[in-house]
Amino acid sequence: MESGDDAEDAGLVRAMAEGDRQALATLYARHAPLLLGLAVRIVRERREAEDLLHDVFLEAWRAAKDFDPKRGRVRTWLAIRMRSRCLDHQKSARVSRNAGDAGLEVVADERETSSPDHARVRDALGSLGDEQRQVVELAYFDGLSCSEIASKIAKPIGTVKSRLAAGLTRLREGMGGGR
Repeated sequence: MESGDDAEDAGLVRAMAEGDRQALATLYARHAPLLLGLAVRIVRERREAEDLLHDVFLEAWRAAKDFDPKRGRVRTWLAIRMRSRCLDHQKSARVSRNAGDAGLEVVADERETSSPDHARVRDALGSLGDEQRQVVELAYFDGLSCSEIASKIAKPIGTVKSRLAAGLTRLREGMGGGR
């Protein structure tokens, strides 16, 4: 079942597919703070994150006709695009990887702290133990595979997979068990 915001977002994407620039502006205003926070966390440079944010919304504009609300929420669709862009950027030859150890608790955009979703995410992340949080961070923000994580933290791949699965389950439960 779609919430009101989810249905409105899907309507905005449909309008974008028909060339409605105001729909794009509305969607941008609604989701840019969250996406920018995600991008800054991954690429660690605000200017780069802002460029990637712009690219993601241009990509969303072009791909709006392909969006299927039955496959997920608009927010998730945009966040996946942002994460993919950021990881591609991080892995590109022209960017040296900054291996800082800032955790998920880093808040990249002050506006994000006031959103209800931000509080839910913080609470859900707070429910994870250090070991689960570490593998979730390495998988999600650094884009590492389970075997790369196992190598990095010197644990068996089975342990990494178990921690990741348990961490994702707890996050899902903490976020209300949605899609």
